Amino acid sequence: MIYGVSLGPGDPLLITVKGLQVLQKVDRIYYPGSLPGSSYSLGILQHYNLDESKFRGMFLNMSDDREQAEKTYSETFQEMLADYNNGLDIAFVSEGDISFYSTFAYLLKHIQQHKLDVEIIAGVPSFLLGAAAHQLPLAVLNEKIAILPRAKNISRYLEEFDTVVLIKVRSVLDEIMPFIKDLNIVYCERLGTPQQFITTDINDLKDREIPYFSLLILKKV
Repeated sequence: MIYGVSLGPGDPLLITVKGLQVLQKVDRIYYPGSLPGSSYSLGILQHYNLDESKFRGMFLNMSDDREQAEKTYSETFQEMLADYNNGLDIAFVSEGDISFYSTFAYLLKHIQQHKLDVEIIAGVPSFLLGAAAHQLPLAVLNEKIAILPRAKNISRYLEEFDTVVLIKVRSVLDEIMPFIKDLNIVYCERLGTPQQFITTDINDLKDREIPYFSLLILKKV
């Protein structure tokens, strides 16, 4: 069996019981990271004192070079396929929810093409932890939500939706600042970690270095 296991947004305690039980029983655990060898997921795995001889890292350049990324996905899948054919149970993990903007989606394509047995275990995405940490209902009654990655032109979404969640904001923050200055905002970064930072003051963002793991929740005034 191949398992896609969601790790949650950063706090190791936000993995599901089912997800942890799978990690404790499988023979191999693949985890994603970025070159030159850093991994958000690895720190969560290490919290549970799992057998690190089972770990296999898949490292990608943080760029839009899809050709290089696809090569890495293909090579990783071939390693997983060899493990599978040798009778091993395999987990591939991802921070947040594994079906939500996760690298596992590209491996899942190969897994399904080869008709391998697979189970996906859902988890907590970062924007839900952000709402919980700020004690902010994301939606009530018939309110509509949009979730947008790297969005630059957000004005039409702000007209149509009651709540807009912006993820991967690092590269677009300067461009969207004029659109959000009169909204209620919750900015979150590195949720669930000791470096967690949350603010509702847009002025806190002017000179701040924005990390990859950051998001904005926007609500109409």
